[in-house]
Amino acid sequence: MSLTTRPATEADASQMATLLSELFSIERDFTPERDKQLKGLLLLISAGDASKVFVAEDDGPVVGMVTGQILVSTAEGGPVALIEDLIVEKNSRGTGVGAHLLKEVEEWAKSKGASRLQLLAYKDNGPAEKFYKDSGWVKTNLICLRKTGGESTLCPGRSEL
Repeated sequence: MSLTTRPATEADASQMATLLSELFSIERDFTPERDKQLKGLLLLISAGDASKVFVAEDDGPVVGMVTGQILVSTAEGGPVALIEDLIVEKNSRGTGVGAHLLKEVEEWAKSKGASRLQLLAYKDNGPAEKFYKDSGWVKTNLICLRKTGGESTLCPGRSEL
C-alpha cells in the first residue's frame, strides 16, 4: 500500500460521492442521492477556510475521505470543528487509512484555532465506535436531534427527549 492523503479537489468529487453512498448505506438516517452528495462536496471544497475535505489515495484511486467544518461555540468562546463523512472503502479498512485521515482533519482544525472537535457516529456501527475510542475520542451526554422538511426527528435509537 502506498498511501497518501491530500486536500480534495473538484476532480475527486465523483469518487467521493461513491464513498458517501457506501457510508449512507450504513447510516440509515441518510439516503444516497448522488446529485445531492456531489453538490454538497463541491460546496465544501469551494468554501475556503471554513471547511476542508481530505482524501486518501492508494496508488491512485481514492480509498477514503473526511470532511471538516469550522463552527463558533459559545461554550468554548471561539471556533470548534465538526468532523463528518469519515469513510474508508471496505477493502482498505483496518490498514490505517482512517487514522491518517482523522489525523489530517484534526491538524487542520487545530490550525484554524478549534478548541474542540466533535462528530457523530451511527449508533449501530460498532467498528466505527471502537475506531474513534481507540483514536482518543469520548462519548458525550448529548443526543442528536434534527429537523428536516419542517418536521422534527430524533436520531435513531431515541424515541423521546
